[in-house]
Amino acid sequence: MRIGLTGGIACGKSTVSAMLTELGAHIVDADRVAREVVLPGEPALQAIAEKFGQAVLSEDGTLNRPALGSIVFGQAERLRELEAITHPAIRKRMREQMEQAERLAVDPIVVADIPLLYETEQQSSYAGVIVVYVPHEVQRERLMNRNGLAAEEAERRIGLQMDIEQKRRLADWVIDNSGTLEETRKQVQLLWELLRSK
Repeated sequence: MRIGLTGGIACGKSTVSAMLTELGAHIVDADRVAREVVLPGEPALQAIAEKFGQAVLSEDGTLNRPALGSIVFGQAERLRELEAITHPAIRKRMREQMEQAERLAVDPIVVADIPLLYETEQQSSYAGVIVVYVPHEVQRERLMNRNGLAAEEAERRIGLQMDIEQKRRLADWVIDNSGTLEETRKQVQLLWELLRSK
C-alpha cells in the first residue's frame, strides 16, 4: 500500500516520518530524491546544464545551487523550465524506489514523504494521504524559532505553500502535532495499526 505524507513548513512532518520508520514503514523522501537526481552523472543535471548554461555547474561538476537560484528566483517562466526537468526525474526515481520496497517486503506500507504533494496534484497516486497539522500560529512560531526568522519572513515562506487548513480538509488522515511528542506518537501508532489492518 502506498500512502502520501505531507504537511506545511515547520509542522513536524520529519518527526512523523521518523516515527513511521520506527514502526516499520518504508519511507521514500522526495527531498532526498530531489538531491539525488541532480548529482553528477545524472541525466537531469546534464539537462539543467544544457538549458541554463555551464555556469550552473561548479568546478567539480556538481550543481551550483546559488548560480541556478539566481537564474530562476522570481522568474516564473525559468522556474517552470527547471521544474519540467526535475519533477519528472524525481517522480520516476520515487516510483522506482517504491516498487523496489514493494518487491522486498512481504506486506509493505510505503510512505512517500512529499512536502508539496497537494500543490503538485499527486494525491491520486496514493491509497490515502496523511497530513501533519499544526494551527497557523503554531506553524509561524515554530518556523521563527527554528530558522531565526522575523514574523514577516516566516509568513512569506508559509504563504508559498497551500494553506495548512486546506491541506487538513483534503487529508484522509490528520496527525495533529501541536501537542507533546508523546501525543503525536500515540496518534501515529493508532494510524499505523489502522493501516496494517487494511
